[in-house]
Parts: sequence; structure tokens; C-alpha cells
Amino acid sequence: MKIGKVPESVLKRSILKQIKTKRKEIVNGAGVGEDCAVLAFNEDEVYVASMDPVVVGKGRSARFAVIETLNDLAAGGAEPVGIMITALFSETAEESDIKQMMAETEQACAEFNIQLMGGHTEISDAVNKTVLVVSGVGKAKKGKAAITGKAKSGQDIVVTKWIGLEGTAILAKEKEKELRQKYPAHLVEEAKSFEQYLSVLPEAAAAVSFGTLVMHDVSEGGIFGALWELSESSGVGLEVDLKKLPVKQETIEVCEFFDLNPYELISGGSLVIAADNGFDLVKALEKESIPAVVVGKITDNNDRVLKNEEECRYLEPPKSDEIHKVRFD
Repeated sequence: MKIGKVPESVLKRSILKQIKTKRKEIVNGAGVGEDCAVLAFNEDEVYVASMDPVVVGKGRSARFAVIETLNDLAAGGAEPVGIMITALFSETAEESDIKQMMAETEQACAEFNIQLMGGHTEISDAVNKTVLVVSGVGKAKKGKAAITGKAKSGQDIVVTKWIGLEGTAILAKEKEKELRQKYPAHLVEEAKSFEQYLSVLPEAAAAVSFGTLVMHDVSEGGIFGALWELSESSGVGLEVDLKKLPVKQETIEVCEFFDLNPYELISGGSLVIAADNGFDLVKALEKESIPAVVVGKITDNNDRVLKNEEECRYLEPPKSDEIHKVRFD
């Protein structure tokens, strides 16, 4: 396709025509010549916004991009309402690629009851793969928005589901052939299925109902990165039992195959929560069929301690995610 804006005929046929999921809060959404979306919320609600870029490929689809942004909103205590997308396609892109991206996006919108409000699509010689930048808007009751930097000494640290889910799913999909040379087919298939767990909207909503206002979704940098960011943003310390961090056996096997640290592997699908009564929160989450566990405590100093039986070590600032060590064709 030619460099520049996506042609209007393609815009109408393969983009706008695909947008079907609607929300009453969105007064004016995507359309030809529409550069802004108009939203109307109630007086007792606040806006919560977030944005994430994703390079499509390497096991990541438009659905991954949408979920990452929705997870940020959910961790902020918000109910996601709508998204806007900037999509940059390479010169080698075909209209079918654009239509496929839109189909995946609309499917995610329907799945999570959000509306694609608009955005921008362009063919660019600055990229050789499709780049999606997803901006999301959500709503929360005044005083109920969750702020990562409000963790307090004495609070329990709760981790939902399992760490490394996103990285495991990506590697299992993209490196299936190599993994099947060592592991049985059922293990690889189970690892691929972890994509079903990537949304944290259910646990975030349950935590907000419980009364929790400090949450952080685990993404790039893995659980170690998320714990560091939670601690750093709040100006507190923490003490975490390494053996209590929940991890699936499939993640351990996949990480062993590629010589990766599962604790520093991209972990979309898991949420870190600081709660005054973490064990009660775990019970509340379990009632919603969401696995969770108390892994440690927030402390009143700057030490970020990882305990492994009698051994102790300290968290370090987040490094490049482990998944970048793997070469993707």
C-alpha cells in the first residue's frame, strides 16, 4: 500500500464497518474526519486513562494490545469504557492485514464490552511490522480510583493467578516446534492456552468491591519489576517469600528450555495488590473463582527483600524483560 493515510475506501470498508460494539457513555465515536471522541459520564465519576504500544507479531496480536491497556485501567480501579488506536502499517501491508487487525480488535471490544471510539491508521516507511498504540478510557466513582503509589507499611501483598502467563503463551505459540522436541504436546498446548488468563479485569473489579485501592498489573519486567515499581512509587519497602510466588509448571519448563528467569518474564494476567487484610481479600477473590495468594508484606523502610527459606537477597531495579533474550524470526 502507498505511504500515507489509509485510503478512505479502505477506512470505510475494512475499519469503520467492523466497529459494532457500542457504549452509551460515548456520544460521538469513530468516523470519517472525526479526530476526537466525545464521552459523557456522571458527575460522581472520574476519568481514568492509559496507553500502551505493541508491535504485532512475536506471538502478540491486536487482542494482546487491547488487553494490556484494559489491564492498566482495571489496575487503576476503573471500568474500561472505550479505546482509541493509532495503527502504523508497513508498505508491505495488504488491506487484508488491516481488516484482520480490526477483526481482532472488535472481537476484544465485544469480549470486554468496550467501544473502539476512533484513532488513526497510516502506512509508514518508518516501520517494518504493524505497530499499535492503544489509548484507553475508563470510569471510576470519585475516591475509588486506585493509585499504585499509596501502599502503606503493614499491608499484605497479594498476587493473583500466576506469574509469567503472557510470556509463556507467547513463547509456546511462536516456538511450538522447538518446544515439542523436548516436551509432550499436551504441555505445549496448555502453555499456549494461557492467553485465556491475560485479562485482570475480574480480579481488579473484585478487589475494588472489597475496598482495595492499591493495585499494579504485572507486565514488562515480570513480577520482580512489578514489586519494585509498587515499592518505589509508594516510597516503602517490602518483604516477599519467593516460594509463595505462584507459577505454573508449564512456565517453569518453558523458561528452563530458553534459559529465562520466570520472575523477570512478562506477566500480563497477574495483578499485585496491597491490602490491609490480604487473607480476607484472597477469600473474596476465591469466591469469584480467581486464584490468589498472600506473598509478603509492605514494610516501613526502603529495603526490598526476597526471602528463600533462610536465604535473603534484595530486589534490583527492573531490567530488560527476559523475553527479549529469545530470537523470533
